[in-house]
Amino acid sequence: MRLFRPRLLGLTGLILLSGLPLTVGAQSAPPVVHVDHYWGRFALGFAGSILAHETAHLLTAYAVGSHPHIGLDRGRPTIFSGIDTRLHPHKQFVFSAAGLTTQALIDEAILDIPHTRGGAIERGILAGGIGTTLFYITIGRNASVSDITFMAKTSSLSKTQLSLIFGGFSAIHALRISRNPAYDHFFIRPAENGIAAGFNY
Repeated sequence: MRLFRPRLLGLTGLILLSGLPLTVGAQSAPPVVHVDHYWGRFALGFAGSILAHETAHLLTAYAVGSHPHIGLDRGRPTIFSGIDTRLHPHKQFVFSAAGLTTQALIDEAILDIPHTRGGAIERGILAGGIGTTLFYITIGRNASVSDITFMAKTSSLSKTQLSLIFGGFSAIHALRISRNPAYDHFFIRPAENGIAAGFNY
């Protein structure tokens, strides 16, 4: 069984922050002129990363011959793999690992493939991949519906080992982002006479 979790909590937090724009200027802070939809694009990239995670779970379930379905687990929307973990632990492991692995691969591709870097959607995708992993290796690590929990149950790896593996990938990605000038001020958008952090609608 595989399960969707309160990963939307992070996305919800970002949306809730949308009402708190912050402007920083050299002296006085003039009104921010919103000439684009930077934060909307950032949120779209973040949501796209989450969608890729869930889609990878579904496609993997079908690939191993299972029939996944969506249901509720303690009131939370959940994707069930349809795999009998006692008979096919390896299939369940592959299913549970698919989401975080796909996000890591997408982030790796963005950081490796030559292109014009630093766009808002791209930043959102990277933030989604790192944020999802961070959730799973911290507060979501011991949840009954956690991918980390199911991977530990269906393999010889412990939760700590799995957390170090996936967390290590995300840490390397975060380090690479921090050293690339194209991603300077990762959560900040340039504004007239200063910078702005927050969402705008």
